[in-house]
Amino acid sequence: MLTIFPPDTVLTLKTVPERDHLRGWVLQTPSVRRVLLAAIGLQFFQQASGIDSVVLYSPRIFEKAGITSKSQKLGATVAVGFTKTAFILVATFLLDRVGRRPLLLSSAVGMVASLLALASALLVIERRGNDGRKIPKPALGLSIATVLTFVASFSMGLGPIAWVYSSEIFPIRLRAQGASLGTATNRVMSGAVSMTFISLYKAITISGTFFLYAGIASAGWVFFYVMLPETKGRTLEDMEEVFGERKEEGTKEVEVAGVGHVAGDEDDGETKTVLTV
Repeated sequence: MLTIFPPDTVLTLKTVPERDHLRGWVLQTPSVRRVLLAAIGLQFFQQASGIDSVVLYSPRIFEKAGITSKSQKLGATVAVGFTKTAFILVATFLLDRVGRRPLLLSSAVGMVASLLALASALLVIERRGNDGRKIPKPALGLSIATVLTFVASFSMGLGPIAWVYSSEIFPIRLRAQGASLGTATNRVMSGAVSMTFISLYKAITISGTFFLYAGIASAGWVFFYVMLPETKGRTLEDMEEVFGERKEEGTKEVEVAGVGHVAGDEDDGETKTVLTV
């Protein structure tokens, strides 16, 4: 696309070495830094809220809740997997209808409520077990139900949205690097949560572990509310503006195909245009 400049335009040519485009790419602009923080934070809280612990160790959780029959534990574990799959399908229909942000915040609320209820039920079961008293059936039923509601809340919001949102917010020029950092954060946290669950519940009890996860999920809700704007219906070109990159008043900006970047600043009625190639 060719651009015709006003007669009083002064062009200043500046050659930028290729390494300058790569060096410090994360810190290019405040909006890119916010995009990176949003992607990494989203992937961090997705795993730090304990989803892998619940899914991978659900038989142990059900056993702690008082289910001793192998067939019952198997049935409850199958229910976890079915719930996760079913609510991911629900999320695919809601993402573009409801929007990413409302679905994500609602998901986090459901996860926090489920974790608090699960931790409370397990606390009652632990105390009854330690005293040699019979485990109340409502506590047992609540433990199973809250595991399922936690998985459902995760699967219809935070689970899929972490990947969808991260793929939408990075500018094309930085998408590969940004997605790599987000994915690395997700996998590191997944491994850390999975490997520390047994040690955690031995150190602070299983109910204490889920109270901890509830606290982390609550912090995640605050992070999502503050840091993650809605991206529904926005294009990749809009993302830097969505994340706070505002054009200064009186500034013009155009793209020149095959040349680079052209920016004009109006100052005291005089226009200066800087052309970077």
